[in-house]
Amino acid sequence: MSSDASPEFPEQNPSVWGDESVVAAAALAWATNRVTRHSDPKTTARHACELAADAGRTITPAGIGGAEALRIFDEVLAPATRGQDDPMNLAYIAAAPSQASVAFDSVVSAANIFAGTWEAGAGAIFAENQALEWIVGLLGWSTGGGCFVSGGTVGNLSALTAARHRALTRRGSKPTGGWQLACTAEAHSSIRAAARVMDVEIVDIDTDDRGHLTGAALRHALVNAPNVFAVVASAGTTNAGIIDNLTEIADVCLQHGIWLHVDGAYGGAALAAPSARPQFAGIERADSFIVDPHKWLFAPYDCCALLYRDTASARAAHTQTANYLDSIDHEVWNPTDFAIQLSRRARGLPFWFGVATHGTDRYAAAVEQSLTTARQVAAAIDSIPQLEMVVPLELSVVLFQRPGWSDEQYHRWSKSLSDAGLMLCVPTKWHGRTVLRLAFVNPATRAQEVIDLLTTTTRES
Repeated sequence: MSSDASPEFPEQNPSVWGDESVVAAAALAWATNRVTRHSDPKTTARHACELAADAGRTITPAGIGGAEALRIFDEVLAPATRGQDDPMNLAYIAAAPSQASVAFDSVVSAANIFAGTWEAGAGAIFAENQALEWIVGLLGWSTGGGCFVSGGTVGNLSALTAARHRALTRRGSKPTGGWQLACTAEAHSSIRAAARVMDVEIVDIDTDDRGHLTGAALRHALVNAPNVFAVVASAGTTNAGIIDNLTEIADVCLQHGIWLHVDGAYGGAALAAPSARPQFAGIERADSFIVDPHKWLFAPYDCCALLYRDTASARAAHTQTANYLDSIDHEVWNPTDFAIQLSRRARGLPFWFGVATHGTDRYAAAVEQSLTTARQVAAAIDSIPQLEMVVPLELSVVLFQRPGWSDEQYHRWSKSLSDAGLMLCVPTKWHGRTVLRLAFVNPATRAQEVIDLLTTTTRES
């Protein structure tokens, strides 16, 4: 091409995408409408062949146009997803974001902030850090900090990477036989995934009859595990809401010079609730901690708060260097220095906006409401002749059973309620047997509505 020829794609051509204002307005109008209405409880996954038939080919050389793309999303794609914010979605760990935080997520996307470094995203990072400071205070740490990452999997992996780096620095070399990571079978599946990524051995620790990791069990396991660099304790297991004995575990970790990581992805939100806070005694001694605001702190997906009591250990493990990064000032607060990612959106801002809008007192009250609902439902289960609790309630996960039911009956009951749009409650396993599980994280869930459904639908012998 000659030097005076016009390029086919000019560097500055405002019309390269055409006039997108109408499409943008329609998309924002859809978002506004969705923020202010409840989800449909009957939305659910569909087979891929059904979606292909209804959506058709959407990626084409010429494009299908914004209006048609939005129509397909509204009529075909969105209805084929589960409504996470429905008050009767009590399966897995759902999400109940505030309208303010969901709406502000649109603002964050529109702002298109790179929040990996202070130089690029100082204002956003400043706000995120204020939200993190609240959690640091709930932990009882005098100092500490970190960043927001996508979810508990990345948070746990990043924290354990920092733990191994500290152990390597202290020891000077990788131990013969390799590194070891200690946890129980009740630890979240992401812990074992992190171990595979890091190529470390898992040391399985027995729990007590109710699923707790205790100091005595940890001390016994360490006798034959000399290369443990970190112990993972749970502050509210996903399956049963179990809080490990953090004080005892911290004592053993201190004695052996081992990093204590506390996974509070779900249950850590209850630190905000005065009625539950005593159950977390010892958490102030953790070296690292995660909690997912998209689980029980009323933020939209995806958002995990990753925190370190000693931020220097995290910086040493995660700070990246490269020719194009040499100009970054590492004396300021760069989120990329605290986790494994470099590119990063300001995913903590919707959480910050929700807390800033409503205040920490309302957030504490919202968590307390979920705890109250769970306690009322658990008490009712104890009084329903056909049902019984499986383990005593600790947080807001209720495990119960219908004695005499088979696996097939549990699944049939669950599916019938889901298909009717009445309640989403899926079976799980506890000590090898099938049971039912309700997870309360939405303050809008009404205990009596759940109790009435359980009373009238579990009478089948």
